[in-house]
Amino acid sequence: MKSKCLVLINLLVLQYLTVLCVSQDFDFFYFVQQWPGSYCDSNKNSCCYPTTGKPAADFSIHGLWPNYKDGSYPQNCDSNNPFNESKISDLISSMRRNWPSLSCPSSNGESFWSHEWEKHGTCSESVLDQHSYFETSLSLRQQTKLLQSLKSAGINPDGGSYSLVNIQDAIKEGTGNTPRIECNEDSSGNSQLYQVYLCVDSSGSNLIECPVFPKGKCGSEIEFPTF
Repeated sequence: MKSKCLVLINLLVLQYLTVLCVSQDFDFFYFVQQWPGSYCDSNKNSCCYPTTGKPAADFSIHGLWPNYKDGSYPQNCDSNNPFNESKISDLISSMRRNWPSLSCPSSNGESFWSHEWEKHGTCSESVLDQHSYFETSLSLRQQTKLLQSLKSAGINPDGGSYSLVNIQDAIKEGTGNTPRIECNEDSSGNSQLYQVYLCVDSSGSNLIECPVFPKGKCGSEIEFPTF
């Protein structure tokens, strides 16, 4: 009987350690925000406003993504912990404002949030439970204030072209950290400001300098479209 109990305890400890290793096995987060005007102005995306109406003309959250220092990342780490809207009921109104879905067909955002949690969030669940994952993301958006930083440097979403270096410098001045700018192309093939990557430590608490940037490139001058 004693040996059976020891075997059972060892199995439970092993299961716990396995889950812990999987969920903690990352080095930092990318916190990614997107400009809705560039999403909707791209020839690669169909754009549909949420069922709640057109979002504000401001950067919105795309996701908080665990990453490795070699540039790869974990994903879909826990199929036993699916998205549950009831766990974030107090955050829903803020998420609809700050984390809207622009994909088609129009939605209330739940499928977008579910995708982000199940693909990315589950890989950090030993650090951030489901509520903390979304609450942390909302807090980071409020902390970074990308549009305010750009406007303070005279960079406005007016359809004009701006220096990529000036955009990077403005965001670094506002956040204290170097951003990675991702561009896409409008229907005329012009490079435009699409997404901004900032890095966060593995606790989800502090912005840090990125250990590695995702691949991709922008032109030296890029458009900042209206929305």
